[in-house]
Amino acid sequence: MQSTIVMTGATRGIGRVAAECVLRESPDVHLLVVARESSGAQLGAGGREVSYVAADLGSLESVRSAAAEIRDRLDRGDLPPLRGFVGNAGMQYTNALTEGPDGFESTFAINVLANHLFVRLLEDRFAAPARIVITVSDTHFGDFRHNLGMVPGPVWQSPEVLARTGAFSKPEGTAAGRTAYSTSKLAAIYLVHEYARRLPAGIDVVAYNPGFVPGTGLARNADPVTRFAMRFILPAMALTPFATGRGAAGRHLADVVLGRTKAPTGSYVDRDRVARSSEESYDPQRERELWDAAGRLTAAHVV
Repeated sequence: MQSTIVMTGATRGIGRVAAECVLRESPDVHLLVVARESSGAQLGAGGREVSYVAADLGSLESVRSAAAEIRDRLDRGDLPPLRGFVGNAGMQYTNALTEGPDGFESTFAINVLANHLFVRLLEDRFAAPARIVITVSDTHFGDFRHNLGMVPGPVWQSPEVLARTGAFSKPEGTAAGRTAYSTSKLAAIYLVHEYARRLPAGIDVVAYNPGFVPGTGLARNADPVTRFAMRFILPAMALTPFATGRGAAGRHLADVVLGRTKAPTGSYVDRDRVARSSEESYDPQRERELWDAAGRLTAAHVV
């Protein structure tokens, strides 16, 4: 059965590995990559055609435009039925003061609001059975066991506060930037739980945690020393239980996307198995509040 899977974050890191696995192993899947125009056409495996739509995920207007183009292609019959969306793109900044064109803090805009807007704008175009996968992070646990003390745990606040710059102590510092990241990943899990309640039957949504994966582009905005360590030193940790290699993490993501990892809607997949996320991540009141706030913050861009 021919189908379309839309994917962000497919041109580098674990997303590229996952995309290549999907192309190589699933001949019935047409992959549509959402990426910056300069990189979207560079992905391919085994001669398979890949479609792409250009978008800057830091701009909600750009996300809206990309979603509208995907809807139009589906409606014209230029794409097979939509059966998957993978929100894999993510960003971490060296401060909590980086502001996007919509006036939102960029970590929250990219890691939370962009995915939310895609899900809402594509919701009525999914053909069941369909699966939405949002890449999250075990930094949301906020303990040493899950991130070796490298990333501070989340500091939850009102979503309207989290969406703006300066939400954390000493916002100009690296620790605040990393706190913004772990908090955004907690928010993503909250939304996965709320999607599971609200999306129509037949559209499953899953949070995927790849673990600590050194050697990806996540730290590309970090200082030179951190970038060097992430690229050349820390990848050796993939040989230990404390980290996951890019190849393994990408294959695990592909398995979740293609349904080979069995996971009920609303679940949290830790690498290759369903697991329980942090106790803090199960909070129906926060989930409803975030759903409502995300709706207000993206309302101007809903078709």
